[in-house]
Amino acid sequence: MSLPGGEGYEGAFAEVSDVDFLTWNLDGPPPRERLDIVVPPYWGGARQLEALAGVEVGLVQWLSIGYNGVADHLPAGMQLANAATVHEASTAELAVGLAIAAQRGLPEFVRAADAGRWIEVPPFPSLADRRVLLIGYGGVGTAIESRLSGFEAAIDRLARTARTVRDAAGAEVAVRGFDELHAALAEAEIVILAVPLTDETRHLIDAAALAAMPDGALLVNVARGPVVDTDALVSELRSGRLRAALDVTDPEPLPAGHSLWRCPGLLLTPHVGGDSTAMLPRVRALLLRQLEHLRRGEPFENVVLGG
Repeated sequence: MSLPGGEGYEGAFAEVSDVDFLTWNLDGPPPRERLDIVVPPYWGGARQLEALAGVEVGLVQWLSIGYNGVADHLPAGMQLANAATVHEASTAELAVGLAIAAQRGLPEFVRAADAGRWIEVPPFPSLADRRVLLIGYGGVGTAIESRLSGFEAAIDRLARTARTVRDAAGAEVAVRGFDELHAALAEAEIVILAVPLTDETRHLIDAAALAAMPDGALLVNVARGPVVDTDALVSELRSGRLRAALDVTDPEPLPAGHSLWRCPGLLLTPHVGGDSTAMLPRVRALLLRQLEHLRRGEPFENVVLGG
């Protein structure tokens, strides 16, 4: 197995005796002509996969859940698995944290504290009793719902396909389809985006979708930046009608001088949703499962390309 260096893997597989672990950052010649599993660096981007051309690879284990753009650079015929089960908990934590911070005015309080000022403000909106719309009901969306369950919010769900599912408490609940997007947005006070980036979800939240949201509503994006039309969001934020908390932006990284930096009612984090201390043990657990599948001659899990 090939692992990237400098990402904390040293010693993580010390007890595994029947596997050769090689360090390769896909930035030079491959260490061998055949590699059973290749784990690319987390922050290297999709283009780095072009270094696998000419190498016999059993599986490319991607370290993100999202894999938009990967197919353009993955050599033909290779299997790629995404990192489902790795990032859901941390991303859900951040989504709820962003919602609480934005609702309860934490950015304003931090700025005032940095300036040594005690401020008096009217009551900020709660998370309790708010109508929360989850857009995307896969692993991240359901993890967010699980963590929201104790906050006494009313939760609505929307995904590509309408269906009935069981929620974290085991109750049957409805998931609305994308065809009801604007109607669902009109009923929501907090909207949390957790969809993958596809042709269908690119600019899913456009000017018309934003216009459907009630005055004062909060948009939380822990999905991908291009799910939201940035120019349309900037317009709404500048008007003061909507608020936003974004872990992802379009473009990303957000360049100095971009209009988003100067928008009121905006809380920004630099795409850190899945990047926490929970990541390494979950990556390790996933890789150990993939190795066991390899030993048994079983199909790998989470294969999203080339399977």
